[in-house]
Amino acid sequence: MVVVTDIAESHRPWVVVLARLPAEPARHRMALWRELRRSGAIPLGQAVWAVPNLPAVRPLLERLTDLIEAANGRLLLLAAKGLTDGDCARLEQLYSAAREEEWTEFDADCGKYLAELDKEERLGKYTLAELEEEEQSLDRLRRWYRELRSRDLLGTPATTESATALRLCEERFESYAHQVYAALSSPTG
Repeated sequence: MVVVTDIAESHRPWVVVLARLPAEPARHRMALWRELRRSGAIPLGQAVWAVPNLPAVRPLLERLTDLIEAANGRLLLLAAKGLTDGDCARLEQLYSAAREEEWTEFDADCGKYLAELDKEERLGKYTLAELEEEEQSLDRLRRWYRELRSRDLLGTPATTESATALRLCEERFESYAHQVYAALSSPTG
């Protein structure tokens, strides 16, 4: 038996997104899925997603509406807070877990990037081609970080750790770049 209690006003409001799309063409479902994933929405079930009800979400809801209309589908947006305190906590937990997972993956890639720089230095591979490759990898990490930040609407604590990891990658790249330029400008380089 579910006991409904008064839910405190401090609980975060959510938007529940229910989408109905025709089976074909599949590109409409894929576009919707990509947009929801990119925004940080959490899946609650088949074609049911939730996002924090914040002003930053409004552009997403407009894009979803456009996608659904273009596909001749139906979209239902519901304001929700959860029926019980446990429901509210569960939505927060699902959202935080999704963000934590993304930040953990990002941190792991930062570690791989640093290991790659260590390997190049150990091998003495100080070439412009390698420097360009490492710069492209760092740019990819920067873009990814910005994407994760844009969808981390509730400010997951892992954001700070990941900012530090990215900063370390940038510092190590600068050090590697100085070594490349020093090697290229030396008489034996």
